[in-house]
Amino acid sequence: MLNILAVFLGGGIGACLRYLTGICCVNLFKINLPIATFLINIIGCFLIGFLYIIFVEKIQSTNPLKLLLTVGFCGGLTTFSTFSAELFEMIQNQQFLHASLYAVLSVIIGCVAVYFGGFCARFL
Repeated sequence: MLNILAVFLGGGIGACLRYLTGICCVNLFKINLPIATFLINIIGCFLIGFLYIIFVEKIQSTNPLKLLLTVGFCGGLTTFSTFSAELFEMIQNQQFLHASLYAVLSVIIGCVAVYFGGFCARFL
Protein backbone atom coordinates (compact mmCIF):
# COMPACT_ATOMS: atom_id res chain seq x y z
CA MET A 1 0.00 0.00 0.00
CA LEU A 2 2.90 2.36 0.74
CA ASN A 3 4.24 1.83 -2.80
CA ILE A 4 0.89 2.79 -4.32
CA LEU A 5 0.73 5.93 -2.19
CA ALA A 6 4.28 6.84 -3.22
CA VAL A 7 3.41 6.55 -6.93
CA PHE A 8 0.17 8.49 -6.37
CA LEU A 9 1.92 11.34 -4.56
CA GLY A 10 4.82 11.55 -7.01
CA GLY A 11 2.48 11.43 -10.00
CA GLY A 12 0.35 14.24 -8.63
CA ILE A 13 3.35 16.45 -7.98
CA GLY A 14 4.82 15.71 -11.42
CA ALA A 15 1.53 16.40 -13.22
CA CYS A 16 1.07 19.71 -11.37
CA LEU A 17 4.60 20.76 -12.25
CA ARG A 18 3.97 19.86 -15.90
CA TYR A 19 0.82 21.99 -15.89
CA LEU A 20 2.58 24.98 -14.28
CA THR A 21 5.50 24.68 -16.69
CA GLY A 22 3.06 24.79 -19.59
CA ILE A 23 1.51 28.00 -18.27
CA CYS A 24 4.94 29.58 -17.76
CA CYS A 25 6.13 28.63 -21.25
CA VAL A 26 3.02 30.07 -22.90
CA ASN A 27 3.52 33.34 -21.02
CA LEU A 28 7.27 33.50 -21.65
CA PHE A 29 7.65 32.38 -25.25
CA LYS A 30 4.32 33.45 -26.80
CA ILE A 31 4.86 31.26 -29.87
CA ASN A 32 2.79 28.45 -31.30
CA LEU A 33 5.29 25.65 -30.74
CA PRO A 34 5.13 22.84 -28.16
CA ILE A 35 8.06 24.18 -26.12
CA ALA A 36 6.60 23.19 -22.74
CA THR A 37 6.14 19.54 -23.72
CA PHE A 38 9.61 19.45 -25.26
CA LEU A 39 11.28 20.96 -22.18
CA ILE A 40 9.35 18.81 -19.72
CA ASN A 41 10.16 15.62 -21.62
CA ILE A 42 13.87 16.49 -21.85
CA ILE A 43 14.00 17.34 -18.13
CA GLY A 44 12.20 14.07 -17.40
CA CYS A 45 14.74 12.17 -19.51
CA PHE A 46 17.60 13.76 -17.58
CA LEU A 47 15.95 12.91 -14.26
CA ILE A 48 15.30 9.29 -15.25
CA GLY A 49 18.94 8.87 -16.28
CA PHE A 50 20.09 10.48 -13.05
CA LEU A 51 17.73 8.48 -10.82
CA TYR A 52 18.53 5.23 -12.62
CA ILE A 53 22.18 5.50 -11.64
CA ILE A 54 21.31 6.60 -8.09
CA PHE A 55 18.86 3.79 -7.42
CA VAL A 56 20.49 0.98 -9.41
CA GLU A 57 24.21 1.58 -9.03
CA LYS A 58 24.51 3.62 -5.84
CA ILE A 59 21.60 2.81 -3.52
CA GLN A 60 20.35 -0.44 -5.12
CA SER A 61 16.92 -0.09 -3.63
CA THR A 62 13.33 -0.76 -4.58
CA ASN A 63 11.90 1.33 -1.77
CA PRO A 64 8.91 3.70 -2.00
CA LEU A 65 11.22 6.68 -2.58
CA LYS A 66 12.38 5.14 -5.86
CA LEU A 67 8.77 4.60 -6.93
CA LEU A 68 7.77 8.11 -5.84
CA LEU A 69 10.54 9.73 -7.91
CA THR A 70 10.66 7.48 -10.99
CA VAL A 71 7.25 5.95 -11.69
CA GLY A 72 5.33 8.69 -9.86
CA PHE A 73 7.09 12.02 -10.34
CA CYS A 74 8.82 11.39 -13.69
CA GLY A 75 5.78 9.52 -15.00
CA GLY A 76 3.47 12.38 -14.01
CA LEU A 77 5.89 15.01 -15.28
CA THR A 78 6.59 13.66 -18.75
CA THR A 79 3.99 13.05 -21.40
CA PHE A 80 4.22 10.92 -24.50
CA SER A 81 0.53 11.34 -25.28
CA THR A 82 0.77 15.14 -25.44
CA PHE A 83 3.92 14.86 -27.57
CA SER A 84 2.04 12.55 -29.95
CA ALA A 85 -1.05 14.78 -30.08
CA GLU A 86 1.05 17.88 -30.79
CA LEU A 87 2.94 16.02 -33.50
CA PHE A 88 -0.34 14.86 -35.04
CA GLU A 89 -1.69 18.42 -35.00
CA MET A 90 1.42 19.70 -36.79
CA ILE A 91 0.99 17.04 -39.47
CA GLN A 92 -2.72 17.86 -39.81
CA ASN A 93 -1.77 21.53 -40.29
CA GLN A 94 0.81 20.49 -42.91
CA GLN A 95 3.69 21.77 -40.79
CA PHE A 96 5.87 18.90 -41.92
CA LEU A 97 9.21 20.56 -41.21
CA HIS A 98 8.18 21.52 -37.66
CA ALA A 99 6.76 18.03 -37.07
CA SER A 100 9.92 16.34 -38.32
CA LEU A 101 12.21 18.56 -36.27
CA TYR A 102 10.05 18.13 -33.17
CA ALA A 103 10.03 14.34 -33.44
CA VAL A 104 13.71 13.91 -34.29
CA LEU A 105 15.01 16.46 -31.79
CA SER A 106 12.78 15.13 -29.01
CA VAL A 107 14.14 11.60 -29.42
CA ILE A 108 17.79 12.53 -29.95
CA ILE A 109 17.99 15.19 -27.24
CA GLY A 110 15.94 12.96 -24.92
CA CYS A 111 18.47 10.14 -25.28
CA VAL A 112 21.35 12.55 -24.74
CA ALA A 113 19.60 13.89 -21.62
CA VAL A 114 19.20 10.36 -20.19
CA TYR A 115 22.90 9.73 -20.77
CA PHE A 116 23.90 13.11 -19.31
CA GLY A 117 21.68 12.55 -16.26
CA GLY A 118 23.40 9.23 -15.61
CA PHE A 119 26.79 10.82 -16.22
CA CYS A 120 26.07 13.53 -13.63
CA ALA A 121 24.79 11.02 -11.07
CA ARG A 122 28.05 9.07 -11.21
CA PHE A 123 29.85 12.07 -9.71
CA LEU A 124 27.83 11.95 -6.48
